[in-house]
Amino acid sequence: MDNHEEVREFLTSRRAKISPEQAGLPAGTRRRVPGLRRSEVAALADMSVEYYAKLERGNLAGASPAVLEALARALQLDDAERAHLLHLAQAADGTDALTRPRRRAAPRQWKAHRSLQWTLDAITAGPALVTNGRMDVLAANPLARAFYTDLYANPDNQANLARFQFLDPATRRFYPDWDLFADMAVAILRREAGRDPHDKDLHDLIGELSTRSKDFRTRWGAHDVRRHGTGTKRFHHPTVGDLTLAYEALDLAAEPGLHMTVYTAEPGSPSEEALRLLASWAASENTSAPLSRTPPAS
Repeated sequence: MDNHEEVREFLTSRRAKISPEQAGLPAGTRRRVPGLRRSEVAALADMSVEYYAKLERGNLAGASPAVLEALARALQLDDAERAHLLHLAQAADGTDALTRPRRRAAPRQWKAHRSLQWTLDAITAGPALVTNGRMDVLAANPLARAFYTDLYANPDNQANLARFQFLDPATRRFYPDWDLFADMAVAILRREAGRDPHDKDLHDLIGELSTRSKDFRTRWGAHDVRRHGTGTKRFHHPTVGDLTLAYEALDLAAEPGLHMTVYTAEPGSPSEEALRLLASWAASENTSAPLSRTPPAS
């Protein structure tokens, strides 16, 4: 990806999101652009308009940590956006390859080592899976495979959650909050693109999704980034119905760039009952057998 273009569009999009009122500035009249003017960002960051204009044209090379921090404050960047700005600056300086830990193997050839797979399999109360920044599912416990049955049912998905999100119609049913999931998926990929700008597989995935999905193209142009850490999501599983699950995403210290996500249900909830039923089905010898579920009393 072109670093200058990435920097230019990211800074421009962040500037457009902040109103003068949010920045503590008078709104004034005859504003021709959404959000802040370049001169206003420069003043907030305590730098000249000419220097800020140079940065916004995509020239982050040589920008000091103090400059980047001032810029992050002026644009009111959150933690994920600050990290993304730093990654873009490292790429501009050619230092990203030096500061990024090396992975042990090409992601598509990566296999979970035995103790990690044992750890996944030991988690029996909720789906647990390992993914990389491109949202490839690299390892999973049996309950995760049963949970993502539609993902694995279609070989075109290639066990990739982003392809599943934007190219598989099954997700419109599986994700009741489809737009929210779509926003999250694109923001995760955008963050990874800044963190690892030379990942050819990531470039290919983004190109494929941009070509085949208008929903993806629109969101990709927003330049939003986010960290996938913790929260609650709603699902509709084709077999056990509606679930509301909490999730925790953990970085794997032994495998830089990979993450383990574990989903759990509130104890005593209908979702916990649904997961128990799904786990029973996943553990059975014949997982293609239909399930019967008695709806919980309202």
